[in-house]
Amino acid sequence: MLNPELKRVIQTLNAASRKGGKAIWGALAEELDKSKRSRVIVNLSKISRHTEAGDVVAVPGKVLAAGSLSHPVTVAAYSFSEGAREKIAGADSRAISLLDLLEEGVEPSRIKILK
Repeated sequence: MLNPELKRVIQTLNAASRKGGKAIWGALAEELDKSKRSRVIVNLSKISRHTEAGDVVAVPGKVLAAGSLSHPVTVAAYSFSEGAREKIAGADSRAISLLDLLEEGVEPSRIKILK
């Protein structure tokens, strides 16, 4: 059983995928719709290794604080640990929700999905 907030995020991403024809939103919704055990967990060290300054990253799950960011990026995720939010802010980066990323209208080709 999904919590109401997660269900709303999944429905909104699926609707955006159908409406705009952008497969990335459907892919994120599909990953979020998995069981909690199977949901993605990404550490900041992985984000730092796989990105460059100015990149936009989408994590269909939770971002944890292990590691650090060495350059500014925008990180969109379903949830963040408090430590991760602090470290992201400390690296002049942004931590936003997946729905905020959708609303900002970032070109899907610029978004990297990390799992």
